[in-house]
Amino acid sequence: QVHLVESGGDLVQAGGSLRLSCAASGSFFSISTMAWFRQAPGNQRESVACITSDGTTNYHDSVKGRFTISRDKAKNTVYLQMNSLKPEDTAVYYCNVAVRPTYWALKDTDYWGQGTQVTVSS
Repeated sequence: QVHLVESGGDLVQAGGSLRLSCAASGSFFSISTMAWFRQAPGNQRESVACITSDGTTNYHDSVKGRFTISRDKAKNTVYLQMNSLKPEDTAVYYCNVAVRPTYWALKDTDYWGQGTQVTVSS
């Protein structure tokens, strides 16, 4: 079982910055892809950014140039640095981690964090 703890959500003014963190703990062989999703009221959950085990990143078009995803492998932690925040970035942000449970596992298992609220005021 894997446990994810998110932190960093807050209320911030437009143009401000926040840094989200998500730490994974538990029993697993390795972590593959780590990602951030968000869900605004009335909207479907959408992918914001992801980072693979070799450091390859991918971003939603709406956050390119403003958000940066990174990971600390030693701490099993993924970060999302959010700059130049806009009111439309307001949402609950969820961490998603793909874990290889054991050395012999044929596929990864997905886990979700509890979510952290980001509110950007205009």
